[in-house]
Amino acid sequence: MSETTDEPTVNPHAETVRRLASAMLRTAVWPGVATVAVAAVVATALVGTPGLLGALVGGVVAFGSSLLTIWLMRFTGGMNPHFVMVAALGGYVGKMLVLLVVMTLLGGVEALHRESLAFTMLATVMVWAGAEVVAFKRTKIPTIVPGS
Repeated sequence: MSETTDEPTVNPHAETVRRLASAMLRTAVWPGVATVAVAAVVATALVGTPGLLGALVGGVVAFGSSLLTIWLMRFTGGMNPHFVMVAALGGYVGKMLVLLVVMTLLGGVEALHRESLAFTMLATVMVWAGAEVVAFKRTKIPTIVPGS
């Protein structure tokens, strides 16, 4: 005779992915903010108001793109690990397409300096990705979760 419990089973993979997403977010936010701030100051000094606006819009787009990755990790964390990889790769491709479309659409806006927007967006995404790698290494989460 087996006993059944009403307690939900805990998915160790989901907990691990969500803990990693939280660590990545905590580690990446402030370097991302600093990158946008530095880019805004430099763009303003070099180009003026259009540079400032371009840098700020580029920073917002980059932050949105980077936060989408964290959301995707949290959303798919409880799913089959194979599906998580498919979602991660699909999310990456989708994110690059969205960034391309946004850059194309915003490139013709006269109030925004195109290069300030592009370089700020690129720098912020690169700094954020680097911070995510640092967070991954610091969390010491095994890449293979036993029992999953």
